[in-house]
Amino acid sequence: MKEKIKNIALTSDGSAVRIIDQTRLPGELVYLELREREELYEAIRALRVRGAPAIGIFAAYAVYVLSRSYGEAEFHARLDADIDYLISCRPTAVNLARQAERMRELAHGMTGRPASEITAALRAEAAAIHEEDIAMCRAIAEHGLSLLREGDTVLTHCNAGPLATSEYGTGLGPLLLAAERGMKIGAYVDETRPLLQGARLTAWELQNAGIDATLICDNMAALAMKEGRVQAVLAGCDRMAANGDAANKIGTSGAAIIAKHYGVPVYILLPSSTVDLACPTGADIPIELRSPEEIRSLWYERPMAPEGVKCWNPAFDVTDHELITAVVTEKGVIYPPYDIHLQELFGGDT
Repeated sequence: MKEKIKNIALTSDGSAVRIIDQTRLPGELVYLELREREELYEAIRALRVRGAPAIGIFAAYAVYVLSRSYGEAEFHARLDADIDYLISCRPTAVNLARQAERMRELAHGMTGRPASEITAALRAEAAAIHEEDIAMCRAIAEHGLSLLREGDTVLTHCNAGPLATSEYGTGLGPLLLAAERGMKIGAYVDETRPLLQGARLTAWELQNAGIDATLICDNMAALAMKEGRVQAVLAGCDRMAANGDAANKIGTSGAAIIAKHYGVPVYILLPSSTVDLACPTGADIPIELRSPEEIRSLWYERPMAPEGVKCWNPAFDVTDHELITAVVTEKGVIYPPYDIHLQELFGGDT
């Protein structure tokens, strides 16, 4: 396996967050250094950085970078305003708000201390959030790999690899760990309309890791499963409700429904930071709606739909817990009933 992807980091002087611009992949590997409030917000909104754990890590670093410019008297007011601004960017993934709020709680717990001292603590906290995610992803990869066998082929949807998290990823973690160990596990990669994260990002990551990957259109997944080409469906998650319902990229629930019909197991892989026990069911998860142009014209030289046609563009859907064979977290593999087992494992953590 080649060197692990480092998609988010601080610059050496700590003045900016350095990211891979995921909108430029796979054609160009471009790094951005972001330090201004609006460009940090825009990077999340425009999906230059994306993936639930990744935007949580990014938000933590962004809060630190912004805090460097706050004066003593205005520190907490500006911190609160900037955190609220970042959180407003994308509503579905819980990690963004959770990690930003973790930074806020730390800063407010140091009220009355010098700004320089709070800022230093924020930097250390952001680094801790990043390191925690790396460790969680490695553990998720280990547990997920225990569900697969040499020679298996899995179906992936969207992107849940290092670009969306850190180092191993969640949904792709077992594949990357298998490649490190010389195991042969292949993948059918859904292109993932309309933003093509599977085609642009997952296929790129798997190819970069030397994994046998076959790109398919989303509507080919049913035939692949019917013909026995797929032994498991692996997907990440942007928010898991207390009952095990899982919000992930639009189209995930369709793949899970097909898998249920053909007897293919569906595994959802996620860190504990993505479990939201305060959210009772998937019906309570807000679903982000995005621009109609992502459907009509984004990837085309000219629009591929009639001018003025209405478009509905939800970014996520919710896979009902009844369709999920097992949930894989850093603490192990969880089987139904999810409402009981998620509470047992994460009731004191999330």
